[in-house]
Amino acid sequence: MEKKKRDLVLAVAGLGYVGLSLAVLLSQHHKVYAVDVDPRRVEALSQGRSPISDRELERYLKERPLQIEATLDARQAYQKADLVIVSVPTDYDEVHHQFDTSHVDEVLTLIEQVHPGALVVIKSTVPVGYTKAATQHYQKLRLLFSPEFLREGRALYDNLYPSRIIVGIGSQGPDMETGAQLFAGLLEEGAEKEDVPVKIMDSSEAEAVKLFANTYLALRVAYFNELDTYACVKGMDTKAIIDGVCLDPRIGGHYNNPSFGYGGYCLPKDTKELKADYCGVPEALMDAVIRSNEIRKAFIAQQVLDAARSAVNRDAACPVIGIYRLIMKSGSDNFRQSAIQNIMALLKKEGAELLIYEPTLEEGSLFEGARVTSDLPYFKETSQVIVANRMDSALEDAAHKVYTRDLFGRD
Repeated sequence: MEKKKRDLVLAVAGLGYVGLSLAVLLSQHHKVYAVDVDPRRVEALSQGRSPISDRELERYLKERPLQIEATLDARQAYQKADLVIVSVPTDYDEVHHQFDTSHVDEVLTLIEQVHPGALVVIKSTVPVGYTKAATQHYQKLRLLFSPEFLREGRALYDNLYPSRIIVGIGSQGPDMETGAQLFAGLLEEGAEKEDVPVKIMDSSEAEAVKLFANTYLALRVAYFNELDTYACVKGMDTKAIIDGVCLDPRIGGHYNNPSFGYGGYCLPKDTKELKADYCGVPEALMDAVIRSNEIRKAFIAQQVLDAARSAVNRDAACPVIGIYRLIMKSGSDNFRQSAIQNIMALLKKEGAELLIYEPTLEEGSLFEGARVTSDLPYFKETSQVIVANRMDSALEDAAHKVYTRDLFGRD
């Protein structure tokens, strides 16, 4: 598909990883209103700073001439826009066992009020069938759904070099195919990668693509974590086994580094949503992936406790267990659903004393009842065992204290 060059006015609702990276990507060629309810994010972007941790975003904002205007005035932005992109949070509701789409609904309601007939692309992750149901409720809007495939800390890079572009058609009408092609063309236009595969499909199928893709990634994480657990219990060399397994080109040597469990904003909630969407459909694998992740975290917690007890005399006071960073992966500033927090909770149940090194939090504050420090030398000296989901060069002088399952030095 040829890259399209049009002078359009776009609005992006939500300045998280998805929305901010899209706003920056599209503002290379078009006027973009970047809308958020958080004044701090709007102010940061207005000053040319990225409100989230992403080196590529920071570089683009500093070096590129972008047509982007951050604003709290959603009503005005939606009125002016030729196309509105919705990228607001959809957290998983543990009570109702489904995504909470209330923020998406709020945005769609306002768009319908101020700009009837608007072309709207939902980028938020939603349950399968949501977009089609929304077309019945918001009949004045033309709705598309486009799944995102972004990594935290590399969101703009993944938009610049996308693996694929998928747009799902939710509303009926002869112009919806044209609208889908238009949006796909905008993403192609902003990308630096050439010849990106583009798929136009039904919106429910596009919604399913997102959930199945992330659940496969979670499954792969769980698989190599269970391999690692097996090797640990049996006294084997995990890396040797993984290297041998992954030489098979059908498996490949990627996404195979053992961890404390999958986490972050997307994988935990997307696996649960897909399992819920299986209601009435025979399955065993989706449930097993979720269960495997919980078992892994319990195993890691026990391994840490054993390491801590062996680090001091049995009769000595309870050892201090240091938690190195709360983030899910390097380059991210997001603590949401990080596996280390679940492990911390398990350690606290056993009476462990925890000390957290997290430079983004205030010195001396508490996080989930555990003391926080931003003083790295103090942290390394005080901790008898240091728990690190991923090894860091900053810990090299205390490597003898570090408990990690990071074998390859990457996420």
